[in-house]
Amino acid sequence: MGNEGKRDKLWTKNDKVFLGMLIPVLILFFLFNTLPLLKGFYYGLTNYRGYGDYDMVGLRNFKDLFTDLRVGKSYLFTFKYAVVMTILVNLISLILALGLNREIRGKSALRGIYFVPNILGGLVVGYIFSFVFTYILPAVGEATGIGFLQNSMLASAKTAWFAIVIVGAWQGIAMNTIIYISGLQTVPAEVYEAGMIDGVSGWKKFWSLTFPLILPFFSINLVLCMKNALMVFDQIMSLTKGGPSQSTESISYLIYNNGMSGGQFGFQSANAFVFFIVIVVISFLQMRFLGGKEEQL
Repeated sequence: MGNEGKRDKLWTKNDKVFLGMLIPVLILFFLFNTLPLLKGFYYGLTNYRGYGDYDMVGLRNFKDLFTDLRVGKSYLFTFKYAVVMTILVNLISLILALGLNREIRGKSALRGIYFVPNILGGLVVGYIFSFVFTYILPAVGEATGIGFLQNSMLASAKTAWFAIVIVGAWQGIAMNTIIYISGLQTVPAEVYEAGMIDGVSGWKKFWSLTFPLILPFFSINLVLCMKNALMVFDQIMSLTKGGPSQSTESISYLIYNNGMSGGQFGFQSANAFVFFIVIVVISFLQMRFLGGKEEQL
């Protein structure tokens, strides 16, 4: 009886409920996240082609990643895309959120409309925009005599990546806008009233009063947007398939394409593991830097 009494004191009803909810989640997380990551690292140590027998090659695949020109080119494109996307999406989202947070007619309906792109499938949206870029815009260019519209944006290495940015931003802006609106609604009205007394208005009002108070929401958007942009796949798959001349080949698409059908399963498994580490490091550095800024404010 004494031992049972001690156990009851150690484990309260809330603790048992918490563990009952936590353990299944941890099991699912291990099965669908941690275990595939460990298996990917294992296959990265082999010359597995995705079928048949394979041999252990040690760290050779990881070493070859740093000398493979195609992998290096894919990383450069992915980083360029992610940086441009993060800046563009957050800038437009913040402007839209500031507008939608004002007292305007149909505010709720407009918020719903802006969120629609986020619920559409990335591949479906990509194929629709592919038709627009390939047929509709060139037809408009021919009819109006606008030179730069007469050729498909997807046919040129100089413009194809920008077409991918347009599609990615069109979808990504929705969620970021909602998060910014949530942040703006947490700003107390008393803050603006005090600012008006001190003569703060316009840009200074936003920079001195609004932005410091929504900085945590800005941090969330920045980290999530960068992570999603680094993992871009649907837009590449539906718009360019890495072309023209592999100029828009992202890391995720390269891993999928060469790993699944190119006979490089082991090599691309090593690439996927390294890419995972890169994303984790970038996200950690972002959170560390932005967290420091929040503490300063």
